[in-house]
Parts: sequence; structure tokens; C-alpha cells
Amino acid sequence: MNWCASFLAFIQLHPWKVVGLSGSIIFGLRFFLQWIASERARKSIIPVGFWECSLLGSVLTFSYFAFYRHDSVGVLITVLPMPLYARNLYFKYRELAHHRNERAKPVESIETMVER
Repeated sequence: MNWCASFLAFIQLHPWKVVGLSGSIIFGLRFFLQWIASERARKSIIPVGFWECSLLGSVLTFSYFAFYRHDSVGVLITVLPMPLYARNLYFKYRELAHHRNERAKPVESIETMVER
């Protein structure tokens, strides 16, 4: 039996395992997003995608631990930081909405300013 078949026989994928693995992968991707964003900006920044991956990855991993593994340690590890991720997303989305609104405001013409 070749190593690939042995590995696949060992894994035994279950739908909940796919959820758990997806959560872990998404959670791990956040560090690559942060790294790429920091490299582009030439300074350390945390993009919105970092917090989105954190929250989505935690929700998926929480689902795996809660509904498939019934593992209280895994549930606690994933649930406790979720409010922080959600709060940071709230701040980021609010900031983005503010910037969008600022750009959408019409600029006063010089004539309007002179008339005052």
C-alpha cells in the first residue's frame, strides 16, 4: 500500500472534521494576510481580513469542538477571544464607513466659498 492511500485511510474525513479543518486553515490564513498587508505598507498593520479570518475561523473551530468532539477545552479556547475579534471588526467597519461617507460628501466650489 502506498503512503498516500495509507494517509487517506488514516484521516477518515467526516463532515465535522472538514468544518474543523476549514476553521483551522482560515484561522491560520490571517497571519499571511497580516504579513502581506504589512509588507505592502512597509509598517506593521492589521487589515480587516485578519479580524474576519479570526472570527470565521473561530466560529468554525468552535462548531467542530462543540458539536463533533464535545471538547470543553477546545470550546473555551475558541469562544473566549471571539468578542475581541467581533469588537475589532466593529471598529474597522465603522472606520471604513466613516471614510466612505467623507469621500462621498460634495466638495464646495470656490464660488460658494467666495459668496460667503
